[in-house]
Amino acid sequence: MTGMTFANPEYLVLLALVPISLAWYWKRQRQQLAELQVSTIKVFHAMPRTWRQRLRHVLFALRMLALILLVIALARPQSTSRGENVTTEGIDIILATDISGSMLAEDFRPNRIEAAKKVAMDFIDGRPNDRIGLVIFAGESFTQCPLTIDHPVVVTLIKQIKSGMVEDGTAIGSGLATAVSRLKDSKAKSRVIILLTDGVNNRGSIDPMTAAQIAQTFGVRVYTIGVGTIGTAPYPVQTPFGTQYQNMPVEIDEALLQKIADLTGGKYFRATDNRTLKDIYQEIDRLEKTKIEVLQFRRHTEEYYSVAMFAGVFLLLELLLSQTVFRKIP
Repeated sequence: MTGMTFANPEYLVLLALVPISLAWYWKRQRQQLAELQVSTIKVFHAMPRTWRQRLRHVLFALRMLALILLVIALARPQSTSRGENVTTEGIDIILATDISGSMLAEDFRPNRIEAAKKVAMDFIDGRPNDRIGLVIFAGESFTQCPLTIDHPVVVTLIKQIKSGMVEDGTAIGSGLATAVSRLKDSKAKSRVIILLTDGVNNRGSIDPMTAAQIAQTFGVRVYTIGVGTIGTAPYPVQTPFGTQYQNMPVEIDEALLQKIADLTGGKYFRATDNRTLKDIYQEIDRLEKTKIEVLQFRRHTEEYYSVAMFAGVFLLLELLLSQTVFRKIP
């Protein structure tokens, strides 16, 4: 954004000389007029006016313009450029979400996977300047949506997530590695993975800590979220008599998730219900907004040189015209 300021605005008071000069000039012109009594002035109306008569005030106008510009030059006008790079490049974020069968447990409402989808969509709505992508994993992992600024597309794909899309299991290492591969070539100032899971790594060919080391190498920060109540959680089981619920033990490898977060400069969170899960995403939102410093700058450029130059041009033009075109005969 560009504006105009004055380094010495107190000199602008000298512009009061302009109306004073105008009043003096008008009075002087009136005094120079000779009075003559005649019976009629019709004859004077018929006389053509020369161009010198029509332009007789040009010299005074040039002098006033020069005066105005000289006063402005004394006030030192400066063009001010302001800028603020408030995450103009944004943050690149990959949401790596566990969609294994255990995510159907209903210790969250309506269940873990739907609760995770809801808070993820709310999180996306609050990050308009960020590129966001989506990786899902269970027994294997794949990219559901690459990094994009087109958030409605990401939200649509999140809505389509459901358990059973891939082979069951919990391949935390594979999910993390896939997410890192989507960020390794990113030029964003901050690259983040939000890894959400409710279990223990039991599938996949990549060790979770190996994937974490790769993330650290590429400067990717990983926030890990363990989802599940303390103790047991109701899990739906299909039987010949309909859906039955069994209380299954909640097993989250918190030690592993903590190590991944610590190694990459992130943070580990434990979500035990919908409210805490929402609070976790809000905290991550705040943390990542403070990670990028807001750089404000203001640059002043002196403009009085050109103003003074134009004032000089008008004075020179007045002098030239007064000695040539409007030269008075002694």
